[in-house]
This record gives sequence, structure tokens and C-alpha cells, in this order.
Amino acid sequence: MTLRKLPDNIVNQIAAGEVVERPASAVKELVENAIDAGASRIDVVMRNGGRSLISVTDNGKGMSTDELELCFERHATSKLPDDDLVFIQNLGFRGEAIPSIASVSRMSITTRQADDENGWRLSVEGGRRGEVEPVGAPQGTRVEVRDIFFATPARLKFLKTERAEFGAALDVMRRLAMAYPDIAFTLADENRVALRVNAAQGDLFEAWLDRLSAIMGREFRDNALKIEAERDGVKLSGFAGVPTFNRGNATMQFMFVNGRPVKDKLFTGAVRGAYMDLLARSRHPLLALFLELPSDQVDVNVHPAKAEVRFRDSGGVRGLIVGALRNALAENGHRASTTVGREALGSFQPQSVPLSLPLQSRPSQPVSHGNWADVSRQPIPAGLASRVEEYRAPLSQSMAPSAPTVPDTPDRQVQVGELQDFPLGAARSQLHETYIVAQTRDGLVLVDQHAAHERLVMERMKKAMAEKTVPRQILLLPDVVELDEVAAGYVADRAEELAELGLVVEPFGAGAIVVRETPALLGECNVKGLIQDLADDLAELDSALALKDRMDDVVATMACHGSVRSGRRLTVDEMNALLREMEVTPHSGQCNHGRPTYVELKLHDIEKLFGRR
Repeated sequence: MTLRKLPDNIVNQIAAGEVVERPASAVKELVENAIDAGASRIDVVMRNGGRSLISVTDNGKGMSTDELELCFERHATSKLPDDDLVFIQNLGFRGEAIPSIASVSRMSITTRQADDENGWRLSVEGGRRGEVEPVGAPQGTRVEVRDIFFATPARLKFLKTERAEFGAALDVMRRLAMAYPDIAFTLADENRVALRVNAAQGDLFEAWLDRLSAIMGREFRDNALKIEAERDGVKLSGFAGVPTFNRGNATMQFMFVNGRPVKDKLFTGAVRGAYMDLLARSRHPLLALFLELPSDQVDVNVHPAKAEVRFRDSGGVRGLIVGALRNALAENGHRASTTVGREALGSFQPQSVPLSLPLQSRPSQPVSHGNWADVSRQPIPAGLASRVEEYRAPLSQSMAPSAPTVPDTPDRQVQVGELQDFPLGAARSQLHETYIVAQTRDGLVLVDQHAAHERLVMERMKKAMAEKTVPRQILLLPDVVELDEVAAGYVADRAEELAELGLVVEPFGAGAIVVRETPALLGECNVKGLIQDLADDLAELDSALALKDRMDDVVATMACHGSVRSGRRLTVDEMNALLREMEVTPHSGQCNHGRPTYVELKLHDIEKLFGRR
């Protein structure tokens, strides 16, 4: 086949295949143009998921007639101040994507600068350009893209449903709206306005938090930690959620590099590393981070749609992100998310069931607090309905509490009055030898003693290892643990590294390990269970990977075996000591597996449950 040069319309269609994958891609390019034009308001309207219409209107500086014609030329741009591709300051003002979009659609641009008496319009259909004509128009630019991919109908077959395409555009708009809180954005379709955020003013961090809360949910404001760090000219800002405020996927994790929304593997890995010993592997934190660095330190052109970037010093950027997140989480102390308490209160909400009907046919009705005399007609929670007879039994026949409560002696009352001013309050009782009930000045706190102590032991061990002073305790009688031969080999091969953690082990024939010393911080622990769990952890490690690279996982396993177990009765002083240590220990709001260690219920919320408010 003879070599030949492709015509411009085919070249533009090929470029469109790289840049304009779907309607959302066109929305992204056009909105970025409006941002670079200095707009303070950007309105987007889509019809049929963007198939029939994409309209982007801004109040930016507009274009002259010469610029209007030039923006349809391939590779025409105002993004570069000179011919150096390294120093890219803008998102992509006019040009670049416009000829690609115009080559596969019916496109028109109406624009007007502040000093012009009238506006100008230019239409292009499938790459065929019309004439510039004067029109009446407000300052700014309006771009209309109709019948996208009509010139390449094969591309239409690969589009998803209207709802899916509109959802993709909504995601694009949300990300851009997060990065530019000083700009008002709207996105609407035929039926509704899916996104409407007003331009924020004042402090940058407050503006960011307002915008993030408007998009990620109001609960994000209550559970967000401020992130601010700088190293070697690279600045990191933003907000990250506390570990107990998490989701089952990473859709609420956002990163922006010099104002550009990106999806980067380095960012994902850094976030997972920062939350490694605070969340289960299947849970993901909510956060939005904004990275600012010199243009020559990052390449934004490694991906056709600029969704990925490449850093010159990727290790330094990763270290900055991990360090900033870990510092913020450590300063967070024992704080847990507000959603934990709300979920707990939700579980107390009664499902109304009239007693006079069989359980299977009782309809839900609201509780009437106006007449408390006729108790037999009052609805009660469905969970209690099956035990009606037990609750009607004489008080003398009721079950005794499973654990002692704190006696209200005069001295104890003084102590409670003093301790309830602490964040986690004064211990009042222990339920089922597992949960500590504490009283605060304005509510109560329910603590999982095993989960809480597990975190405390882990943090003590991490501190001791950092200081290289892990105390050991010699077992009076060495403990021999039977394992299968392969598992025993995993433990024996790591004996030297385990000794640094305070655990001294030796091979003891085929398929057995003898334990001679254990970390003193673990106290009395189940040595057999500890070695078996460590063997499972070590089996998952790459043989070439040093144990210190997965130290948090190993320490978490050891801490679990050294913590106060469920089913152990604690004295009041032991309970209060646990609460006080939680208050000064980083990350104590969640256990080593990411579960909350305590639930706080405010008094006014409890009063609502009983109709007092």
C-alpha cells in the first residue's frame, strides 16, 4: 500500500478518538476552557445523556473574532506562553480539543468580550466550518455541541445508557468544582439540576471544606481532618476523613495536581500506606488532596485525556502524602467519626408493633406520647415483642445484670463528677464483661474493651520499636507450638527479625517452634494462637520482603493477642485507666482492623428517643 497523508478531517476524527471518548470527555474539555477563561460561573446543560446536546456557558473574558476562528485550528492554544512544553500553567484554554469535538459533531461557539459592542458566532458541522456572524450575546462564551458522534456513528454504539453517560459527566463536574471553590457550577439535564454549587469566598480552607461538604456530603465536614504540609517546594493541602468514616470503595478519594483532577496509582498507594494499620483492607477513607508543585516537576501530558500525571520525584511526593496524612491522623488522637454514634442511635429507633396483634400481622404505627395510661395499646420495639411475657413478669424475677455497676458511694460520686469532664468520661459499669459504659457531662460513651486495648498495645509496641527498646519477658517454661512443616519454616526463617520485636523463637524439629521470650507489653498471651497467626501472616509475605516493610501488620497481630480479652471483668479503676490512656493515644478511636473502639451518644439525642425533646 502506498504511503499517503491523511486529510485534515480524518486526522481530527482520529484525535477525537483519543480525546473525546464519550460526552463526559467533551464536558471536561469545555469546562476546563471556561475555567482558564477566568469565568466565575459555569453552567452545563445536557440532553439525552449528551447525545443530542451539550451546552457550556461561562461568563469569562470571551474571544475576539480572530481567536474564535483560530480556536478551531488544530494545535492552536493559549496554554503555552512560549514553545516550551514543560511549563504548562493552564488546563487548556480554547483550542486543542475544540477541533476534535467539532469534527464529530455539530458545534457552535458564541462569544463576546467586555469591550465589544456585540458578540460573534461560528458554527462547524462535522469539521466543515461556516462563517463568523455577529449576534447579541452577554460577556463570556457559550459552546453548544449537538448530535455528538453523528459523523462517526460507530462510536455511538459504544456509549452507555443516558443515565450512565450523564453520571460520568456529573463526576467530571464534581471534581472540577472541588478544585475551584471560587467558581459557581451547575449541571442540568431534561428533568433536574443535578449539581448546583455557589462561588465561595473568604478563607481558602473554609471555601474548600464548604465545597467538599456540598459534594461529598454534610457528614464529611464533621469528620474531616485538615491536611497542610510542604517539602522542597511541593505543597500539599486538603482534607482527609477520620478512619472510622469510611466506605467500601474508593470513589470518594480525590486528588488534584496544580488544579487538575487526576487519577494516579501513586496517590492510591500513598493513601493505602497512610491508613494501613487503621482500616481493614476492604474499607477506604474519604479524602480530597490538592498538590501544588512547579510545572517542570510534573508531566501532565502522559495520558491523552490528562487523567494521569508523572512526577519527577515520585518518591518524594509519595513520602509527603503519607507523612502529612499520618501526622494529621496521629494528632486526631482518640476521635472517632460522628456517624458511629448516629448509626448506634438509629439501631435504637423503635419499629412500632401493637401488642394486641399477632407478631406476623402487626403494622408499623408511630408511637403516641399523648396517652401513657393505656400501656397495653402502646407500641413497643419489635425486638422486644417476642419477650413480652418476660417483661410482664414480676420485677423480682427479672435477670440480674451480667456485670457489677459502679456503687454510688460519696467518694465515688465525687470521682464521677471530676472524671466526667474528660473526653471519654467516668466509667460507670461494665456490660457482658466486654463493654465499658462511661458517663460524660453531656452524654454517655460505650467502649469495646478488647478493641480499645488492642490499639493501645499496638501503639505502645510501635513506640518501643521506634526507640529500639522492646522489653522482653522470659517464659519460665518455653512453649512448644506444633505447626505443619511449611508454616514452621516461615516462622523459623524470620526468627532474627521477630527477635527485634521481642519475640524469641527457635526451630524445634520438623513442624515445631519453641518460644522462649515474648514481648513484655503483651503480658500473658496465648502463645500458640500468636505463633499460628504469625505463620499465616508470614505465608502471605514475599520472601524477599523484609519484615519491617510489613511491620504494622505483624505488630497488629501480636497486639491482638496481648490485649484485654472480651469476657474479662475489670475494676472501676482499670476501666478509668483504659479511658484515660485512650484519650492520649493516637488512633485509639479505631482498633487495628479499622473498627470503632467506642460509640458516643449525646444526651439530647438520647432524650429524643424517649420523647423528651
